[in-house]
Amino acid sequence: MARERSGRTVAHLVLATRLKTLREAAGMSRGEAADALGAHAATVRRIELAETSLDEGQVLTLLTSYGAGAVEIEGFLGQLATANLPGWWHPWRSVMDAWQLDLMSVESATRIIRVWEPALIPALLRTPSYARAVEDVRRPELSTADKDRRTELLMERQKRLRDQNTRIWAVMSAAALRTSVGGERVMSEQRQALRAAVERTDVTLQIHPLEGPCHSMTGMPTVTLYRVDVPEIPDHVVREGGLPGTAEVSDALHAVTAYHVLLDHACVTAPHPDKSKEALE
Repeated sequence: MARERSGRTVAHLVLATRLKTLREAAGMSRGEAADALGAHAATVRRIELAETSLDEGQVLTLLTSYGAGAVEIEGFLGQLATANLPGWWHPWRSVMDAWQLDLMSVESATRIIRVWEPALIPALLRTPSYARAVEDVRRPELSTADKDRRTELLMERQKRLRDQNTRIWAVMSAAALRTSVGGERVMSEQRQALRAAVERTDVTLQIHPLEGPCHSMTGMPTVTLYRVDVPEIPDHVVREGGLPGTAEVSDALHAVTAYHVLLDHACVTAPHPDKSKEALE
């Protein structure tokens, strides 16, 4: 099924959440729903968390058990056919990190992406040359073709976020402007791209100076907070900094809230975004 090949889509997440809502409204436990399927309760849990494909036969059995009417079932199954189609990122799935596969559905429903980047230019503001140079350093085990594909995916992500009017609010250390990535030509191009980015209405960039005071994100690895605009999908936080290709992803309310507060504090203590324009000059 498309689910295993390319990760969850927004529609898949929404339908999975709706199944859970219908079960609870019917007053059924996961165990009772599992009995109707002839499966284990863990199977129902995975379905409701969108951790597995939504099989049409299983969904029909569940909807019938929950007392859904013929019209509702027909509409649900129609949406299911669309939900199980591969996500737009499907062509790049072979070069994506495992944690990215499911996160793409979240990103494509995100209203605001907030980022803390301690040492490099934030990924969503990188030029192709800068991004490719980072891949050379961080992922030396990958083939040249795979690195090119990963850079291509990042550029596609940036384009789609612009098209869907997602706001990017990034806070970074001035160390990123002092760290040579790919040589002076690449850095010059990257600085020019940043100067153009901060003129856009969908981008806010704050740069903590090297001589600035310690703040709430000092010493932390890259952190990205996804503020989602779809009721069925919770906000997510991603913390990188471990082995290459790995990250900690959470949608737990306490974790998202904690990082939201930390990012707020880092933004308050950082120079105003207008100062970023001066720093980039």
